[in-house]
Amino acid sequence: MKKILAILLTGVMAVSVLAGCAEMPASSQSAGSGEAQAAAESAEPVAAADDAAGDVTIWYYWETAGHQEALDHIIQEFNGQQDKITVQAKYVPFADFKKQLSVGASAGELPDIVILDNPDHAAYAAMGIFADITDRFDVSTYYPGPVNSCTLDGRLYGVPFGSNDLVLFYNEDMLKDAGCEVPTTWDELLDVAKKTTKDNVYGFAHCALQNEEGTFNFLPWVWSTGQTAYEINSEGGIKALEFEKSLIDAGAFPKEAINWTQGDTMNQFISENLAMMINGTWQIPTMRQEVPDLHWNVAPIPQDKQQASGLGGENYAVIAGGNEEAAIAFLQYATSGDTCLYMMDHMGYISSDSTIAETQFKGDDVYQVFVDEMQYANARGPLPEWPDISDAISLAFNKVITGESEPAAAAEEAQATIDSILGK
Repeated sequence: MKKILAILLTGVMAVSVLAGCAEMPASSQSAGSGEAQAAAESAEPVAAADDAAGDVTIWYYWETAGHQEALDHIIQEFNGQQDKITVQAKYVPFADFKKQLSVGASAGELPDIVILDNPDHAAYAAMGIFADITDRFDVSTYYPGPVNSCTLDGRLYGVPFGSNDLVLFYNEDMLKDAGCEVPTTWDELLDVAKKTTKDNVYGFAHCALQNEEGTFNFLPWVWSTGQTAYEINSEGGIKALEFEKSLIDAGAFPKEAINWTQGDTMNQFISENLAMMINGTWQIPTMRQEVPDLHWNVAPIPQDKQQASGLGGENYAVIAGGNEEAAIAFLQYATSGDTCLYMMDHMGYISSDSTIAETQFKGDDVYQVFVDEMQYANARGPLPEWPDISDAISLAFNKVITGESEPAAAAEEAQATIDSILGK
């Protein structure tokens, strides 16, 4: 089974998205994803077989020592609590991850579990690489966004590992000095951004790179209008692009953001060159350590018609034809209450299981805003061709930001590309 995946894996090599980042609210999902969530929740999960045994290998791409140590800790715990299954982990650099999967398929040496960035999931599932675990794992208490990222054609091909999302960060002193309240709507955001823009300070920014990282930060505007990521040339999609343009035209959003990563945007914020930004959960430890005296806080992203955020994070996936039962037995352990909490707390993730996340950051008001936003966090895709669609979207908002195209023209161009990918 593993060897016959080699040809399929070759196609995956063309699919490329950035790591660490992360569609659609349950009320406005792409075709089939609503049914996917319903199918996942209604399925009768079956426990791993009692005779599950043997070796299980996990591939991951984390470079952070703390991440590696946390994974090793729960593996050693699992191995020490029973004598039928032995789990081991292997680090594969992110840049080589897809190549190693392809080489492994050709040689019949794939792992049994992979941990991967959630936008990548659908592409691999479509290639037949991942086992269908719809009736073998219970995700009924998980947030819809993470489950959708693991789902294709109504079937579950993975388990959300840990999640993160996006919210609005704001400098409390700058807003107070400008006589402003925290914005909750687009109009309020534009007004506050204008009033806090002065000298070398811009009122607002987000990463606007022409790649997946930029798309991740732009899409909440589209979703907030009630449109999906596949409907850029729509009233809502054009409105989202027009809103970006209004911020640029007001001088409140730096055009240089087309070159800023999320990390760069954070650095501008903590250097007090920005009054507000969109950014993610993972920035909190750095900000608390580097600027302990900076007065900042977070709030939901200002909305048009509805709340929306972007979903980032990673998923587990069981390799089809590997030691599936033993792999599922380990995942049941790794996602259980205390074990999951250990991983999340040591890695700075939000649990994808809402019952765990609800009390994960009890007493921490900043993290709790991110937890509350998880119900509005949308998975990009899920679609095998997502990277090409993402490219069309990021090109559109980059052309608007730089002034190369008007919003309507950029939306029309992006939609033509999207429709051709979707076969419309």
